[in-house]
Order: sequence, then structure tokens, then C-alpha cells
Amino acid sequence: MVGGFVTDEMRERDRRVGFVVRDVAGPEAVVAHQDFQTDVRVGRFGVDVPAFERVALPALRRAQDSGGVVIVDELGRMELASAPFVAAVDVYEHPVTDALKRRADVQRIAVSEVNRDQLPAQLFRRVMGSVGLGG
Repeated sequence: MVGGFVTDEMRERDRRVGFVVRDVAGPEAVVAHQDFQTDVRVGRFGVDVPAFERVALPALRRAQDSGGVVIVDELGRMELASAPFVAAVDVYEHPVTDALKRRADVQRIAVSEVNRDQLPAQLFRRVMGSVGLGG
């Protein structure tokens, strides 16, 4: 089982105007937009934290409950504005997350400007290979 969420850019005329969170099972919501007037701001974007939580938290819970692969596309300022999300992923140092980091079956991948465009295909191949469906 693979579950979790990804965050995609919204673009208009080659300019980033917002972000959409997408549950890998389908549901999605606009979570940040340059036109949103919210208390939570990341750069020029207003962040709709409740919209993020409506999609990301159930996706994360289902993925964790399935015991399979959990995809959390990003731990950025938008995501970290949600206290329930932070609690769900134990972002900060904690015995549980520290133990996860030491496990041989857990992989953490740092995303950078250099590797971000190639990561989706690389991760797809890695996940498919790990479940015996080729690489």
C-alpha cells in the first residue's frame, strides 16, 4: 500500500500563484494562493491551513494505518503551520522519530533545487521495485 500526499504548484502564465495538496488517493484542495487573505503567510502566499488539514491528515492517517509506504511530499512552512500535522509526523526530535531515522527500512530523502525535478520518477521506480513490480 502507498498513501500520503504531494503538494503541486499552481501556475498561471508561467508564474507560481499557489499550491494544491493532493492525496495520492484522489482528494485535493488549494492550500495556498497569492490572493488568499489569511493569518498564515508564506512569502506572498496566504495559507489555508484547514484546507490542508482536510486533505493531508486523512491521507496521512490512512497511509500510516495501512502499514505500507507513507509519502509526505514536503515538510515546509505551509505544512508546519498545522499543529495536528506536526503532531502526526513528529517533526521535531523525539525518541520515536529518532528511532525511525535509525531503522534500516526507513529512507529519508532530502529534496533540493538540484534533484527535485528528477525525484518523482526516481521514487516511483524505487517504490515499484520494493514491492516487486519492477524498477
